[in-house]
Amino acid sequence: LAVTNGANLYLDQVNANGGINGKMIESITMDEQGDATQAVQCFTKMVDEGIVGLIGDVTTTPTLAVAAESQDYNMPMVTASATAEAVTYDAETDTVNENVFRACFTDPFQGVKMADYAYEKLGYTKAAVIFLKGKDYNEGLAENFAKEFEAKGGTIVDQESYSEGDVDFKTQLTSILGKNPEVVFCPNYYQEVGQILAQAESIGLTVPFLGGDGWDGLEGYASNDQLTDTYFCANYAKGSNTDFEDAYKAEYGEEYPNGFSPLGYDAAKTVVYGLQAAEDAGLEAGTDDYKQAVIDAIASGTIDGITGTFTFDEHHDPVKQTAILTYVDGKPVLKEMF
Repeated sequence: LAVTNGANLYLDQVNANGGINGKMIESITMDEQGDATQAVQCFTKMVDEGIVGLIGDVTTTPTLAVAAESQDYNMPMVTASATAEAVTYDAETDTVNENVFRACFTDPFQGVKMADYAYEKLGYTKAAVIFLKGKDYNEGLAENFAKEFEAKGGTIVDQESYSEGDVDFKTQLTSILGKNPEVVFCPNYYQEVGQILAQAESIGLTVPFLGGDGWDGLEGYASNDQLTDTYFCANYAKGSNTDFEDAYKAEYGEEYPNGFSPLGYDAAKTVVYGLQAAEDAGLEAGTDDYKQAVIDAIASGTIDGITGTFTFDEHHDPVKQTAILTYVDGKPVLKEMF
């Protein structure tokens, strides 16, 4: 819903300003219920309805399924938030998914960035990692953090994992405590991070924790003491674009919920950037030439987004800085762009 609202906010703004060369954008939204099979069914229904571009999917597993299906149609596709590397690029075959782009960072990118920040900026040389096993997001960040941190010259003193549904992390945290790390990398989602921080405090593990964009929304799930000296990376820092935030509140009656909304906005902006190029070329909407023109424009373009101004690399991933956030009085604040 956060992605959908962010995307539709931008599309509505485009239409309010005259559309694309006078043509209005009609958006079709379908709920795939987080399921890969449903996602493909939704996508093929959308194709039957005549879409010329796709904003989505949202999470990694259904997005991978839609990305594979979309290649048969060469459908321009921009996901706001699916972070697994394979969404845009198959490393095993060294193949780029030519029609697929993303507005967010990849899992490897976030892991590398936080390792660099921990070692270069914060000066830590001994780190531990705790992560949810069996999920591309968590494992991707954990693996790449550990690899990069050691490549920089640091030492990973312990790596601990847990299973989906676990609520007791004390065994893993006690093991970490015994290895005396200076910092713990915890690339998990905010609900579990709150539990982990509370249990860490209860056993006397009081070193700082670091995280990825899954921490967005952690406030309220952890105390001020538990959040002291913690840092996480994010695609967007609250307060960095008041025009977007004010427009979101005016449209939906509430503040934007998390970083998915600005990413949805930028994913929509990316699709429209490509559509504008195809329309300017006078091509017929939906034809093979039209779709290819959209893809080519995005691949070579510069998007002036609210999560940053970005281009796309050879794997169709965005090239932009990371927002590093810390907590002040229990609330996330931008520390710096890194």
